[in-house]
Amino acid sequence: MASVHAAPSVEEQYEFTSGTKNRLLYGAIGGLVLVGIGAFLLASGFGSHETHEVAQGATMEGAGHGGGHEFHWTTRLWANIWVNSVYFTGIAVVGMFFLSYTYLAQAGWHVAFKRIPEAMPAFLPFTAIIMLITFFIAGHDLFHWTHSELYEVGNEQFDPIISGKKGYLNTPFFLIRMVLYFGLWYGLWMMLRKQSLLEDELGGLEPYNKSIRYGTIFLVVFAVTSSTSAWDFVMSIDTHWFSTMFGWYTLASWHVAGLAVITLSVVTLKEQGYLKAVNASHLHDLGKFIFAFSIFWTYVWFAQFMLIYYANLPEETIYYEERFSGFGGIYKTPFFVNLFLNFVFPFLVLMTRDAKRTHIFLKIACWGVIVGHYFDFYTNIMPGTVGEHGGFGLIEFGTILIFACLFIWSVANQLTKANLVPRNHPMLEETVHHDI
Repeated sequence: MASVHAAPSVEEQYEFTSGTKNRLLYGAIGGLVLVGIGAFLLASGFGSHETHEVAQGATMEGAGHGGGHEFHWTTRLWANIWVNSVYFTGIAVVGMFFLSYTYLAQAGWHVAFKRIPEAMPAFLPFTAIIMLITFFIAGHDLFHWTHSELYEVGNEQFDPIISGKKGYLNTPFFLIRMVLYFGLWYGLWMMLRKQSLLEDELGGLEPYNKSIRYGTIFLVVFAVTSSTSAWDFVMSIDTHWFSTMFGWYTLASWHVAGLAVITLSVVTLKEQGYLKAVNASHLHDLGKFIFAFSIFWTYVWFAQFMLIYYANLPEETIYYEERFSGFGGIYKTPFFVNLFLNFVFPFLVLMTRDAKRTHIFLKIACWGVIVGHYFDFYTNIMPGTVGEHGGFGLIEFGTILIFACLFIWSVANQLTKANLVPRNHPMLEETVHHDI
């Protein structure tokens, strides 16, 4: 294939046009309108689930599930903000994760589109601020363990299980951990980003070697914080329940969703006339990544489910009871949509070699994975925060739209700050002539 080995121009500047900005702005405003209408309807009593029979033996420990804390419609709004914050935090930080392991492996195939994952972590400060605000305002509604009476011996609300976890689950330590997560992730990304831009200006191997070191440090940090942040942001909502595989499970979900965003961005920019150095072999490799890690996510999902099902311990099986048959069965459909979109769908769409090289199949698979893993976090978080008062309506659609538009704006803005192809990267020749 002579065309594969032709040397395309690597001088490309992304233009964040006023038209694109307007569409994103209108999308965010539309999302706000949907949230406003949805909030008005919920406040008026429309679209809320009144009473549902809870599965026998279910423990109502989350906010709005009992424990003397009355449910208010605003909890559903804050829960949606938390779901999207956690989801887009993962997608953003996976950009840094992708860069780090490719630097450590001294890979060269991805250099043609390296700027895309490099731009994604710029969104982390936004989700950090939103999550801190959400926790300060609605922490008591979303996290049952934040209620002080649970730790008072003799109080009728005293919970010996939650009290036994107070050394880890307490508000000051939780906030310290949250700040550390975002500070370390974003700080290391800034260091790596600085070296990447310096490499464009000066060339040489020094920025590249420093990037490898920063990437290695990030991988060590992320090996711990990817799990502990999953425990904090998601698993602690169902405070009695625990899974030793949950950190891996959440990382797998974040990772494949982030890969889908990277691939969809590459295809979109390619169709707009950018990324001329990207060829079918690059797309093939990205397709293989999504295909492989969707299977890995399914493996972790099934391993977690199988062990809990096989053990049949009430304190563990309640997690799946609530999602299968609890709360009137309102989470059963999202539960199985999650499985279909995150395993069956990408497995069938990306099975063949040609599909991994074809734009339309890649876009279909990526959208399926992106939507599917939103439902993954939805089913992980919503039952423990809003319980029978959950649903999928205007607030859900509006919140997704707002976060998606803000994320795209952040990435697009970062893409304008550097050449789309790192012109002095030592692996540039390898990526230009990538052929498999």
